[in-house]
Order: sequence, then structure tokens, then C-alpha cells
Amino acid sequence: MPLPATIPIFPLPNVVLFPNVFLPLHIFEPRYRAMVKDALASDRIIGMVLLRPGFEPNYAGRPPVYPIGCAGLITHSEPLPDGRFNIVLRGLEKFRVTAEEGGQPRAHHPAYLPPAAGDRADRRLPARLAAGAGDYRARRRLGRHARDVLGFGCGEVDRGGQL
Repeated sequence: MPLPATIPIFPLPNVVLFPNVFLPLHIFEPRYRAMVKDALASDRIIGMVLLRPGFEPNYAGRPPVYPIGCAGLITHSEPLPDGRFNIVLRGLEKFRVTAEEGGQPRAHHPAYLPPAAGDRADRRLPARLAAGAGDYRARRRLGRHARDVLGFGCGEVDRGGQL
């Protein structure tokens, strides 16, 4: 699927999207309701980015965001009677935030990033975690693998506790 040259972005303070991961979201703010409605009427793609600390004073405007995000495809949508939405995004590709257009919702011209070695491993991680759940040594190996893929350790896996 070719990705668009311009995508709307959905900045949130504590939610990130990764390639090949599904993310359920409840959309309630009017500007993001409009963004979802527009996306559903076109290519169904939204870019998720993380807000930088200190975003609060400028939240209604253009708060600062981190430079890397992930484009997501709306795979499921449930419009609610009051105009809100429940949606599910599937992560497609990481991108670097480049030029931003004016207007609301925020739109960016993303520079899509090639998949890294860890991105390919992400697809295998849930199955490998499930397969290794009964074996302590496998959980130790998976903890190291998760740390390599995700950039941080998984405490439950590293300590050999329950998954």
C-alpha cells in the first residue's frame, strides 16, 4: 500500500503506535472527530506522534511533538451517536516529522523510514513470547530479545515471572 505524501497527525501524551501493532482509540475531541471522519472518507491513514513534555500550555494549538511517529491504518471504526468514534489503528510505517501544514488537524509531510532489523522481529515477538511462556530459559532469552526489539527490558520476562 503506497503511503500518502501528507498525513494528519494525532499527538497524544502517553500513547505510541508501532509498525504491525493494533491500537484501539476512543476519539472524543471535536478536532480529532473531524480528522477521523476525513480519514475514513479518504485513505484511512493517521499519523500517531508523541507529545513532548511541557505540551500543556499549547495543547489546543500546536504543542511540540517528538520527531518520529508511526502511520496507522484505521482497520475498524465505530461511529457513536454523539459524534465520537471508537477506532482501531494498525501500525504501518515509522516516519520522521518534516514540514507541517497550517490548519487543524495538524498535517505533516512525513519522511517514511525504512524498516529496521528490530521491526521485522516485532512481528515474531508475540508468538515467541507465547511459545516460551512455560520455559524459564526461553523467558530469559525472550527478555533479552524484547530489550533488543523494544529498547527496554521486560521485567516480568527478565525475572522469570509470569507473563
